[in-house]
Amino acid sequence: MSTKIGGAVQRNRVRRRLKEIYRLNEEMTTQGYDIVIVARMRSRFVSFHELETSVLALFRKLGIIAGADQKR
Repeated sequence: MSTKIGGAVQRNRVRRRLKEIYRLNEEMTTQGYDIVIVARMRSRFVSFHELETSVLALFRKLGIIAGADQKR
C-alpha cells in the first residue's frame, strides 16, 4: 500500500480490514484467482460494513463470487 493512504497505522488498519473481509467470505469465492486490491484514500474513513459491501459488490461484478450474499 502506498503512503497516500496515510501513516503505517492507517495503512495497516485498512490492510487488516481487507484481509478480514476476504477471510469471512472466502468460502463464497471462486478458487483459482489471484486478487489484488488497490485501496484508495477514502477506504481509511469508511466503516467496516461499507468497505465490505463495496468489496463484495466488486467481487460480484468481476464474477469472483455468485449473486446474492448467501452467507448473511
